[in-house]
Formats: sequence, C-alpha cells, structure tokens
Amino acid sequence: MTGMELFIYITLSAILLETTALTVKTFSAKSTRIGQKARRKVFVDTSTLMDGRILSVAKSGFLGDEILIPRSVIRELQLLADGSDSEKRARARFGLDIVNELERVELAQVEIFSDDIKRAKVDERLIELAKEYKGIILTNDFNLIKVAATEKIDAININDLAQGLRSEYLPGDRLNVKIVGVGSNPHQGVAYLPDGTMVVVDEAERYAGKNQPVEIEFVRYLQTSSGKMMFAKLAMPKARKNNSRKGRSRQK
Repeated sequence: MTGMELFIYITLSAILLETTALTVKTFSAKSTRIGQKARRKVFVDTSTLMDGRILSVAKSGFLGDEILIPRSVIRELQLLADGSDSEKRARARFGLDIVNELERVELAQVEIFSDDIKRAKVDERLIELAKEYKGIILTNDFNLIKVAATEKIDAININDLAQGLRSEYLPGDRLNVKIVGVGSNPHQGVAYLPDGTMVVVDEAERYAGKNQPVEIEFVRYLQTSSGKMMFAKLAMPKARKNNSRKGRSRQK
C-alpha cells in the first residue's frame, strides 16, 4: 500500500467513525426525549388513595406514567386517621395501606414525592406541584377537577375510567337478541351483543338457531381476565294498565 492509499484509508476510517458516533448520539438523545415526553408526572390526591381502586389499575400494568404521592397528601391521611370522625378515620387508614401496597407494585413507577407539608392546603399544593413540574392530577374530587381546569391543569379521574369500562347493559335492562346456540347447562341458550359479548340465557334453548328475536332481561355481569360475559333470562311481558276500566270507574 502506497503512502497516498494509506492516507486515504485512514481519512475514510476517521470519517466513518465520526459519522457512526454522531448517529448513535443523535439516536440516543432522540430516544431519551421520546421517553421523557411519554412519561407524565401524575400527582395523586387523598381521595384517590382512600378510594383504593388505583391499586388494581397499577397491578394490571396500565399505569405507564410516573406516579407521585406528595408527602403533604400522606400527612393529610395521617391527620384524618387520627381524627375523631370514625368513617374518615377508617378510610384514611385504608388509604395509608394503599400507599404501602403501591410502593411494592413492580409494574408501576410509584414514588413518595418530598414537598413542603406546611406550605399550603393539600389541594392548593397539588395545583402548585402540577404547575411547577408540568404534571397532571389524579383525583376523584369533583371540586379539585374544576379548580384544576381553571388553572389549565389536566386532571384524570378513576371514576371516568370505571365508567368507560362498565357494561353497556345492567341487571334489569332488556334487549331483543337472537339465540344462536345452546349453553353448557341444560335449557340454556347463547346470544351475542353487538360488541361480541356472550350472553347466556336461561330457558332459551328452544329458540336456538331459529333466527327469531326474543326479549331478554339481564340478570348479572361477569368480568374476568379472559373477557366479559353476561347472564340473562327470558323477559316476562310487562303488565298493561287497564285505562278503560279506570275511565269507566271515574264516570260512575
């Protein structure tokens, strides 16, 4: 290899190494920014902890955000747990138990956030923290949600999540369906709702495969990790009021 060829080889190698390093650095920085942007800071309030359903959500792995429990919130729970109101005392102690359980959940990033517990009231402190760290508030408190909205702060509510996941039909509701098959137990028929939910209907086996709509009344709802299922019975005809008889009695 001549001196010129060696010079060209070294130069090209240096350019290649520099380009590779720049590409890796840019990709790493971009990945970091994406990760930081995707993970929100969620400040949890007292009402959410006393409600307790946040623990089930955390264990399911759906909490991908950074869940922060301010010490001012824990302090308020401690005060309520030592208070004279027996109902609030029980709920506050339950909330403290939820905090301990959340810290042990492996599928969620939960942290006790150090803040000034004497600086302001808890709701005001949550607003300040959400503003300072560009975070959001997790609360079941309707008034706190309204205040957060006036401050241009996003707030999420466990009740909204539960409402979105609840069944469209509740026990006592009625619906016309077609029985498409038989159930695993005698005399049961099987129907399906528009969203694919299976409905087991008692005493409906005789209607299976007849393509004949029947009115059913929902009895109960079952939700499992493998899906949801509803149970129903054939609806009894609704009683009709005899208005004509009432009319004749009034005329007499």
